[in-house]
Amino acid sequence: MKYETVIGLEVHAELSTKTKIYCSCENSFGGDTNTRCCPVCIGLPGALPVLNKTVVDYGIKAGLSMHCDIASYCKQDRKNYFYPDLPKAYQISQFDLPLCEHGFVEIDTDEGMKKIGITRIHIEEDAGKLLHAEGANFSLVDYNRGGVPLIEIVSEPDLRSPEEALAFLEAIKSTLQAIGVSDCKMQEGSLRCDVNVSVRPEGQKEFGVRSECKNVNSFHAAARAIRYERDRQIAILEAGGTVEQETRRWDDTKGESFVMRTKEEAHDYRYFPEPDLMPIFVDEAWKENLRNSLPELPSEKKKRYVENYDLPKYDAGLLSASLGLSKLFEEAVGEGAKPKTVSNWLLGEISKILNETLMEAEDIPFGGKALAELISMIESGTISGTIAKQVLPEMFNSDKNPKQIVEEKGLAQISDEGAIMEIIHGVLSQNEAAVNDFKAGKDKAIGFLTGQVMRASKGKANPGVIQAKLREALEALK
Repeated sequence: MKYETVIGLEVHAELSTKTKIYCSCENSFGGDTNTRCCPVCIGLPGALPVLNKTVVDYGIKAGLSMHCDIASYCKQDRKNYFYPDLPKAYQISQFDLPLCEHGFVEIDTDEGMKKIGITRIHIEEDAGKLLHAEGANFSLVDYNRGGVPLIEIVSEPDLRSPEEALAFLEAIKSTLQAIGVSDCKMQEGSLRCDVNVSVRPEGQKEFGVRSECKNVNSFHAAARAIRYERDRQIAILEAGGTVEQETRRWDDTKGESFVMRTKEEAHDYRYFPEPDLMPIFVDEAWKENLRNSLPELPSEKKKRYVENYDLPKYDAGLLSASLGLSKLFEEAVGEGAKPKTVSNWLLGEISKILNETLMEAEDIPFGGKALAELISMIESGTISGTIAKQVLPEMFNSDKNPKQIVEEKGLAQISDEGAIMEIIHGVLSQNEAAVNDFKAGKDKAIGFLTGQVMRASKGKANPGVIQAKLREALEALK
């Protein structure tokens, strides 16, 4: 039997506010354990929360950017459960009246654009973090993260494959970064997701029984967890078994999920309105003010790059999804560099260095002007593309511009025909076999010899001059 996979995601994004959601403690990553918490964070008796208005602003901006309806009236609720990282034994969240509802995000699929529904976006506080000492029979808890503001973005079960789920996560991440409400650094835990998966026979309208995978801390892990859970459920059904509704923990090292508990329903959390916080009233002026403050969204930017710069959709999608890359792109193009050439460098050599160094695009130490200068030096013949690839790492490691680096290291391209002919004669004398191949009509030999000349010149010789002069020298030997 063929099965269809049904996927829904719950994305938790930490908001980049200066202080926490209900107190004035600093909201930042890291630091010594339990140094960024106060009586409100750790739930001491008598400590009362005060809502950070910027959290509401950021939640509304996220909702507007994802085409949601913004509630004119909403409230906050207590979600009751017992766990060591939750000192109050309840989490302040939102239940039946969330801040944002009924939105959508568009993603690219093999069949074209697809709308993925957003059920709701609500604000809530984060919990602390358990620290498990290796070999110890106890755990410690750090409450620095307790009270950090979150938005939870809940999708409709509209996703049908791991690839669609990844595209959805990328769209959420790029949107939140673009509007400046979250840095979305998964390695720091500021973007996390829970994965809900079920399967059903193709053509069946009713959903199958779903499971929820937690501890999914990267996009790669999300895709692996979806594939594993899909295959696990299909195997159960094929064997005549029944899929149980449960919460599972994803272990990315083992590539498996394990049962944590049977899935809770809403009544298990005993939600009730938070008595220490007033309801939230959002008027039209508040919404419009935030709507007018939104920057160009990644989807809009992608469309503009295709229409205005004639970039392929693939290039435009990758550039528009990254604040750092899109900023460099627009600066370099503004300096006169050709859009497609800039795109090739950003998505090629520059992205390669970012991946190797684990650096974020926003942290690239040079601007678009320097990149445009590097490209201009190639096009003018000052340096070759090969030399440019040697200059680029220096631009990452110093505050010098490309021209300074080329001058200091003596990397300027050799275009003098006499100097190049001297190198060519030396190469021909050392490669008689290749010369004889050329004489025998094997034109591929010229490619090998070109490479040898470039090598002998340490990449400095002008390729155009090499091509012309090498053929001239070979023809003279026939």
